[in-house]
Formats: sequence, C-alpha cells, structure tokens
Amino acid sequence: MSKVRLQKDYRIALPEDFAERRHLRPGDDFWLDASENGVVLLPRRPDVRKLYIEPTTNCNLHCATCVRNVWGDPWEAMSMDTFQHIVEQVNDLPELSEVVFAGFGEALSHRHAFDMIAAMRAHDYAVTVASNGTLLNEKRIRRLIELGVNKLVVSIDGVRPETFESIRDVALQKVLHNLELFNQIKKETGAMHPILEIEFVAMKSNIGDLPAMPKLMAELQASRLIVTNVLAYTESLRDEILYGYAPQSPLLPLEQASWPVSDENWMFWGTVDLPRMHWSAERRCKFIHDRATVVGWDGSVVPCYALSHNYAYYALDGRKKNVSRYTLGNVNEQTLAEIWMSETYTRFRGEVRTFHFPSCPDCDLRETCDLREENEGCWGWNPSCADCLWAQDIIKCP
Repeated sequence: MSKVRLQKDYRIALPEDFAERRHLRPGDDFWLDASENGVVLLPRRPDVRKLYIEPTTNCNLHCATCVRNVWGDPWEAMSMDTFQHIVEQVNDLPELSEVVFAGFGEALSHRHAFDMIAAMRAHDYAVTVASNGTLLNEKRIRRLIELGVNKLVVSIDGVRPETFESIRDVALQKVLHNLELFNQIKKETGAMHPILEIEFVAMKSNIGDLPAMPKLMAELQASRLIVTNVLAYTESLRDEILYGYAPQSPLLPLEQASWPVSDENWMFWGTVDLPRMHWSAERRCKFIHDRATVVGWDGSVVPCYALSHNYAYYALDGRKKNVSRYTLGNVNEQTLAEIWMSETYTRFRGEVRTFHFPSCPDCDLRETCDLREENEGCWGWNPSCADCLWAQDIIKCP
C-alpha cells in the first residue's frame, strides 16, 4: 500500500497498482469529495477534448422551435477581445481536439465568424460550424473550404416547402439552393470537406416529412441525418412532442436507412442518428462523457447547452420548468483550464458522470413537488440534471 499525505496530516492508503489501474499520472493532484460510500478522489486535469463556442445569440430567422422566442437573455455577439482570451487559453488544454461554433444564434451572422474559425484552424483543431444555411453564398462557402472546416451542420425540418416555411419562416428553396452551390464548389475544388450533416427537429406537424429525408440527404450528398425531438418552450410546442413516458413507436422506416455519398474517387454510406422516444432509467450526459465545455457569447463558461441560458420549458409530465443559466466562470476573468479544474466544476462533472440525481419523472410525488419548477432536486447537485432530456438522448445536438 502507498500513502498520500493530505493537509493536517490526514492520510489515504492506496493499493500499489492504484495509479496504473486508474490511469493516474505522475504529478496529478485531486479534489477530495465525500460520497455515501466513502471518499472520492477527483483528478484535476486540463483534459477538455471538445469546446463549444457561441459566437452570437443573434439570428436572421425566428424559428418556431427556438428558445430565443421565450427567453429574456440579450441578443448579442461575442467581442473579439473575449474570443482572443479563448485563443490564448486553448494552449493550456493539451487534449483539446474539436471546436464547435454553434449555440442558439446563427454562427455565420457574426461579422468576424471566419476570423474565429481561422484562429482555431491555426491550432489544427477539427472545426464544426452549425448554421441554418440561409447565409451561405459563394464567398462564404469557398472560405469554409479554404479554412479546412471539418463539418457543416445545417438545419432542415421538412421536405415539403410549406412544412419547412411554417417552422423556419423562410423558403426551403433558398436553403436547398445554397447547399447545391456548396456541393458544386466542393466538386469544382476537389474538396472532401466540409462534410455536410443535416439536423431535423421532429414533431407532430413535420413527422410526415421524415420518411422522405433519406432521399433528400442523397441529393444533398449529406453524410449524416441527426434527428432530435423538439423541446417544448411553449404550450403550442407541448402539443407537438412525439416522446413520452411509455415506449413510443420508433421513427420507422429510418432505423435502417442509408444512402450513398460519393464523388468520382470515393464513396461511403450516409447514416441516421435517431433520438430515444421515451423516458428510460439509462441517463448519460454527452457533454460530460465527451469532456466538452461551452463558452457563451459573453465569455461565460457553462457545462452544456441545457444550462447555457435562462428560459422555461415544459417537462415530460407537462410541468413548466424555469432553467437558470449555470455559470462556472468567465474567460475574461480566469483561464479555461482554471475554470475546468476548479472545485465546483470538477465536482459537478463527478456528480453528472455517476448521475447522482433523483429520477423525477418516476417519482410518486412529481405532481406536487415544486422543486422541479426551478430545476432543482430533493437530493444531489443543484441545478439538477434529474430529468434532463439531453441526458436521455431525447434531445440531441451536434
């Protein structure tokens, strides 16, 4: 047994092979926490692998499914001073490999969007850009290709023009024209990247369009269809949800759908990423397991999209929940590494990794419990991830 000396002469005895089995590194230090079963060692490492950056909360569209319709947060763009702080700080994150420009605004509407992308590509990170597709033009497409952007994720919520327009308030043909131009320029330049992926927000009013999506995907040469459920921010959206407590019918015939994506020299098969359609005991946070963090437009560091803004939505049982932004630091005041390794953020990740939260939708008291209305739980960490639909894989993101 080896021993670790703590402050005030406390000691912890560790098995000789403990460090090897737990992949601990020489020089690692830890936050010490207590659980119901004893003491927990939480390594302090700058091991962020994926960084989400929200360039702006502004958008040129007013989609019916967007949280921006109900929040009270400002519509602002990230300053370049704030972004420069991020650029300087990523050097302290040796395992960072992927940067995603996304959020609840239109990333390409930021006047310095391509300067931001260029700065991250200069570090050789794989860059993903999420967009509604309406601002793509020849100049912007060529710039995405020149910078070596890895993926472009575009939202298309219907194949019928009337369905798409009712959700996005813009003509479907505009987006399709831009993506056709995107493919033409890729072919002309011989570029394999950016790979195109499509995101589809499924609900009752557009579910009839979903079976035709693989055909559209093949026409657009898109490699992956990401299907997510709608998050009910309003009463009208609450009537649109397809998921529920009990097992729901799968989104057939998409379970086995695939299509060829190719040019003259290569070919692969496109895939569909489907959401879960019902509440389950299995809960897993993608942000925690991907070692991801989110930097908002103002430099605030938040753990995930679900806790990145102030808004209200209707939970699985119809109860209205008020979510408050959960800020763990700000890159204008501390470095990303310092924030990531702070006691609060490290302990939060430990709680979410083991999902030390109640299962509120299964609780017999859920109809009368008012804690959930403020996104809290009767035990575990607060804010509570107890009934997070992202952790259920009911709601998905790039």
